[in-house]
Amino acid sequence: EVQLQAFGGGVVQAGGSLRLSCAASGFTSDEYVIGWFRQGPGRIRVPVSCIKASDGSQISKFGQGRFTISLDNTKKTAYLQMDNLKPEDTARYYCAADEDLPVTIFCRPGSWRWGLGTLVTVSS
Repeated sequence: EVQLQAFGGGVVQAGGSLRLSCAASGFTSDEYVIGWFRQGPGRIRVPVSCIKASDGSQISKFGQGRFTISLDNTKKTAYLQMDNLKPEDTARYYCAADEDLPVTIFCRPGSWRWGLGTLVTVSS
């Protein structure tokens, strides 16, 4: 069973940076995809950025040039480096994962395996 734990959120001023981490376990192979989604107040949960372990293919839906996803496959840990944060980035950030899917299929709103999420608050 895949388990996920996200951490690294906090309160930061606009223009600041945060690095989120998602520790995963339970994959049966390296054919897994893992990604970050976010849900702001009163909004639906949407994908931010996703990456596939086997080939490094990735998709970014938000924050091009500000958000960078990376993966340490030896640790099964995904990271989301967020720079130049804006108040509209305030949300609970969740990591999700699945196996044997292309990153293009995974990086969409859906019923994925979720961690508990970590709250990011950006003050103006």
